[in-house]
Amino acid sequence: MNNSSSPRKRIAIFGSTGSIGTQALEVIDKNRDKFSVDVLTCNGNDTLIVQQALQFQPNIVVVSNEQKYGRIKEALAHTDIKVFAGEKALEEVASLDVYDVMLAAIVGYAGLKPTLNAIRAGKTIALANKETLVVAGDIVMRLAYEKRVPIIPVDSEHSAIFQCLVGEIRNPIEKVILTASGGPFLGKKPNYLVNVKRDHALQHPNWTMGAKISVDSATLMNKGLEMIEAKWLFNLRSDQIDVLVHPQSIIHSMVQFEDGSIKAQLGLPDMKLPIQYALAFPQRLPNDFPRADFKRIRTLTFEEPDIKTFRNLALAIEALHKGGNLPCILNAANEIAVYAFLRNRIGFLDMTDVIEQTMQKVSFLQEPSLDDYLDSDAEARHYAADLIKL
Repeated sequence: MNNSSSPRKRIAIFGSTGSIGTQALEVIDKNRDKFSVDVLTCNGNDTLIVQQALQFQPNIVVVSNEQKYGRIKEALAHTDIKVFAGEKALEEVASLDVYDVMLAAIVGYAGLKPTLNAIRAGKTIALANKETLVVAGDIVMRLAYEKRVPIIPVDSEHSAIFQCLVGEIRNPIEKVILTASGGPFLGKKPNYLVNVKRDHALQHPNWTMGAKISVDSATLMNKGLEMIEAKWLFNLRSDQIDVLVHPQSIIHSMVQFEDGSIKAQLGLPDMKLPIQYALAFPQRLPNDFPRADFKRIRTLTFEEPDIKTFRNLALAIEALHKGGNLPCILNAANEIAVYAFLRNRIGFLDMTDVIEQTMQKVSFLQEPSLDDYLDSDAEARHYAADLIKL
């Protein structure tokens, strides 16, 4: 079938100045016959979003930091681009019928409300914001089912599982195996980690990522959040999700079926590939990304994660199994702890203590409503911030 005459997909990038957003724009720039950029949003990087807007000419730009509105509005005054500011504007633009696919790439809890509004509006979601499902996965997936909205994962691990499941709709999953690089401190013990500083944690061995996700990878919290996300994305029980450390980051994740067969998705560590796959699905578009050469890849190794040293993963597994609002509390405390660590307010191992104490103190609810999730998030942030004296 010839798709050359198909209309371009209109893309809204919520979080366009972050690592995922900038790489998505690289993908779109190489495929302008397939995609147009119709919405760009950022938190506060006014310089970069102005550059992006001038290059891609979207209909709408939104900056959540209202103090940056004037500078962006002035810089784009000679164009037809509409500029809005504030959290409410993010949510309202997500509801507009000016795009087809939302790339949900806002970091953290802030991505939840715009994503829910996009689902209510019937938009396809390319999901790069794992916290949306960690915080309120039951509500998000129920709404997506009711609205018949596809949620296509962008995380390399969930994209791998998604790709392995294409054509397997009638074949039940026995388990999924999420692979982890192990981060920059693989094999290290607490006596080493106690001295780790911000710059060390940001030096990931395989992937180029934003600051928050780099720290989460270093603590293995990222893998815990991915386990919770996988539960909701693929309708799994918590005991169907395993994690293996795979330092080479060639196998991005695996699915084991009831007959014992295992399917894996492999490739070089490059986020542009899962981004392109999510935006173009169900098509696979040609590209010039580097290819894996198995004549040169001599060794693929696997090992159990060290959850005694990297206790953030153990805390996330506890939240996965207990459910309710505990993953929401975990995520909120982690966002505050990472924020403090990145500003040199607390040490690397202190992050785990903040998260653990917050999980113990904030009220547990087995069947929370959306309002309960919002309240739990606020309570957990307040408690964690008090612990750190932020």
